[in-house]
Amino acid sequence: MNASTQAIKLSAYGDAGNLELVTHSLPPLAADAVRVRQHAAGVNYVDVYQRLGRYPLPLPAVLGVEGSGVIDAIGAAVSSLKVGQRVAWSAICGGYAGVVDLPAARVIALPDSVSFEQAGTGTLRGMTVYLLLNHYARLQRGQTVLVHAAAGGLGLMLTQWAKTLGAIVIGTVSSDEKAALAQSRGLDHVINYRRQDFVKEAMDITGGKGVDLVVDGIGGDNLLRSIQATRSGGMAITIGSVSGDGATPESLSAAQARGVLLERPSILTFMKELSQYRLAADAAVAQWQAGLMVDIGGRLPLSQAAEAHRLLESGAVQGSLVLTF
Repeated sequence: MNASTQAIKLSAYGDAGNLELVTHSLPPLAADAVRVRQHAAGVNYVDVYQRLGRYPLPLPAVLGVEGSGVIDAIGAAVSSLKVGQRVAWSAICGGYAGVVDLPAARVIALPDSVSFEQAGTGTLRGMTVYLLLNHYARLQRGQTVLVHAAAGGLGLMLTQWAKTLGAIVIGTVSSDEKAALAQSRGLDHVINYRRQDFVKEAMDITGGKGVDLVVDGIGGDNLLRSIQATRSGGMAITIGSVSGDGATPESLSAAQARGVLLERPSILTFMKELSQYRLAADAAVAQWQAGLMVDIGGRLPLSQAAEAHRLLESGAVQGSLVLTF
């Protein structure tokens, strides 16, 4: 069962230009694994952080932590899956490749109503949203959520999911076009952070109390201000560092001073626990079947993975980026 596949290899940390299209051989398929021919693979900020070395990987490495496709082969010990089955996966590196070998326990069966694009670029985000809103925040009907980058792939999904839980959602965006997209997905209040002070606006919307939950993927000074916008007894979750600074040392003291619970979860580490992985995957699939949309902001062939990274880092993308095969 030896085979080869095209893949995007990272040999040195740094610029997106370090991503190189190569052909590499696949090892014999393990007994407890399946071989999946990919149809779609998501591009996420965690891929950028890994490329830059913020989240180090043994090099050379194939990036990409989610995808979808069809099972080509199954290992000798696998009985729950079959060749030709439509599947998705997440939280394992190696997605920037035409063919991937996956532990059978981590494979997610796809109903026919869920497209390869939805699953290929929405699985990690869907599972992340479940963990943030259902596991960490335990969001309740009527509570208020502040979502940064509300027109991005994660922001759009957070907004839709929070609305299904009965929450009031406030979102920050950088343009009127992004505002319109976010509002079309259920956003209740939009803040253009280029023209408005999001702390003041959030306070005005909540009658001076502050939001119950803020999800911040920006980091740095933005996280400090997010804490200011959160009510005493509320929760601020930091999930990224687009600014490059992450959670500053002042963040904890700022949260303590305001009485805010500050969470900094590692989503990929959390999902190493198989039971949590399966719960989050089932919840994501159920949301897609119920109508939650995965907005695609751009489609690029595998060979243009470097350009996908540049687009993501530019901040111009509305929705999710997908690599096609």
